Amino acid sequence: MTVSYTLEVANVRFGGFSKLLFRWKGSIYKLLYKEFLLFCGVYVFFSALYKQQDVFERFVLYCDQFTNTSFIPVLFVLFYVTLAFNRWWGQYTSFPLPDNLMMVVSGNVHGADERGRLLRRTLMRYANLSSVLILRSISTRVRKRFPTLEHVVEAFMTSPELKILESLHSDFNKYWMPLTWFSNLASRAREEARVRDDIALRLLMDELNNYRAKCSLLFHYDWISIPLVYTQVVTLAVYSFFAFCVVGRQFLNPEKGYKDHKLDLYVPIFTLLQFFFYVGWVGELIINPFGEDDDDFETNQLIDRNIQVSMLAVDDMYQNLAPLEKDKHWAQKHFSIPYTMSTAADRLRPAFKGSTFDM
Repeated sequence: MTVSYTLEVANVRFGGFSKLLFRWKGSIYKLLYKEFLLFCGVYVFFSALYKQQDVFERFVLYCDQFTNTSFIPVLFVLFYVTLAFNRWWGQYTSFPLPDNLMMVVSGNVHGADERGRLLRRTLMRYANLSSVLILRSISTRVRKRFPTLEHVVEAFMTSPELKILESLHSDFNKYWMPLTWFSNLASRAREEARVRDDIALRLLMDELNNYRAKCSLLFHYDWISIPLVYTQVVTLAVYSFFAFCVVGRQFLNPEKGYKDHKLDLYVPIFTLLQFFFYVGWVGELIINPFGEDDDDFETNQLIDRNIQVSMLAVDDMYQNLAPLEKDKHWAQKHFSIPYTMSTAADRLRPAFKGSTFDM
């Protein structure tokens, strides 16, 4: 998840924003310190070679001609940064949150009995399973958490469901398949009058399609990247600019009267600031926010959050339930997988594995 600092600037006070400059996690210093040290090292190398030689001085002046900002296609860089940021924000807003769907399920799939309870749980399990399947294909964190579908079975699926999923051949991600199970199960609930009218069923399906659309957006964001030529042009422009800066920003002997070389400061302060501005501006961090950098999305925490709120909305809010042993006996009698109560401590393993209907 992106590094949060809003609490530190909640109130206006002296030096409030200045304190943010000294944070390390998620900072531009952590992102660029290796490139910064390399740039400084190369600059010092050329500075050490400077021995008042005329050829070297003319070479410095030649390189300095290309170190003005007109060398960089600034308008294109602005376009690229805007494109990358909009893509980053679009991926975050496309994250499939089950909040709307769980409210519709809770309000329109009726029944305080055990069958109604398992029905609601199964519907939300399928919705969360769909998001996990798509996130496994795009997020490094989720992939490490669920390296194989067998690991997904331990938390979200049953073995029969895995067989059904694997029996359908497709060259593309089958994240949509649990959502078809959801729609079939919702139709069954309508037949049993647990969804009381067609309007309620339509509302349920509309929210399901909105949820599916967000999963689909994540799939397409991963499938279609920013055109490589754009990234290459911006990278070449910025890094070639600083390649010329390494030589062109050397300080020459003020006694020789070269233009704009009135003072030898030894440390190119403004050039170093430009390095932070330009290289940080087109940083690679926002190109793929589903990695493991400080500011990348904490997808595993979002998955845990979705699971918890889903069960709270469609299950734990019904307090007039039978004791645990009676629930377990009933589930074993009517369904293939034993039912277990969900608790926050159980994390993933528990609850969804008891939410099973024969397909």
